[in-house]
Amino acid sequence: MLALLILYNTTMEVVHNPLDNRTEINTSPSDYDILNYETVELTTFDDVKLVGWYIPSRNGAAIIAQHGYKSDRTVMLNIASMLSRHGYGVIMIDLRAHGESEGDIITFGKLERYDVDAAYQYLLTRPEVDKNRIGAIGNSMGGATLIMYSADNPNIKAIAVQSSFAQIEDVAAVNIQQYTGLPPAQPLTYLVKLFVEQETGVQAEEISVLDSIGKISPRPILLMQGGQDEFIPINSGQRLFDAAGEPKELWFEPEQEHVFFDRDYPDEFENRVIGFFDIYLLEDD
Repeated sequence: MLALLILYNTTMEVVHNPLDNRTEINTSPSDYDILNYETVELTTFDDVKLVGWYIPSRNGAAIIAQHGYKSDRTVMLNIASMLSRHGYGVIMIDLRAHGESEGDIITFGKLERYDVDAAYQYLLTRPEVDKNRIGAIGNSMGGATLIMYSADNPNIKAIAVQSSFAQIEDVAAVNIQQYTGLPPAQPLTYLVKLFVEQETGVQAEEISVLDSIGKISPRPILLMQGGQDEFIPINSGQRLFDAAGEPKELWFEPEQEHVFFDRDYPDEFENRVIGFFDIYLLEDD
């Protein structure tokens, strides 16, 4: 009974992120020498208010840069600064239940796809952005959300993700052990699945990055996975790579932890990511 209570309480903490639990945003693009930017307020298809930043494009292409679980748009500023130096426009939004955006419940990509779509729709209103040169880059849950969203939106022309999970059940198994100390046994992961579905109204089967990634081809995807990841199974990148169609790339770094390739391998990250977007967003077909 105690184990059940621990499991339930932990699950509630995992799926809820009220405003008073979030870190105050006290960093801006200007702290990264980005002086030309705008604060944007967007409304999703299901009427959730989002807050973000937009850096105008100078080369006609733009990137949706998406943060991960219980993070906010500030963690994408390092990547945004890099993209901006190369002329790319960048939009960074706080997902629902994150940062300064509305909401309390996290659905691990199911409803967050509406948030990404709001960012995409905003880019379509920008006269300096070529609608055929829009890409996306994301961290962890943000990357998973981008994969699922891009599977349904063929106008996202190139996708790069750091440390995406393959299936939500994998995350549940890892987190049970990490947050509760309980063994990641099948009955416990099943209970977590039930608790999450009951609280969010979303079925686990609706959050399958593994099923979505094959629908992206023939658009390209760049996957980045660390061998010391403590938040998702370290075979997630390989599983996603195997399920993806061509063209695809996998950067597996044995000593890397969860996300932040951009900070730990800055030169290689810049060469790989800018090279990837330059080829698929800037070169003419």
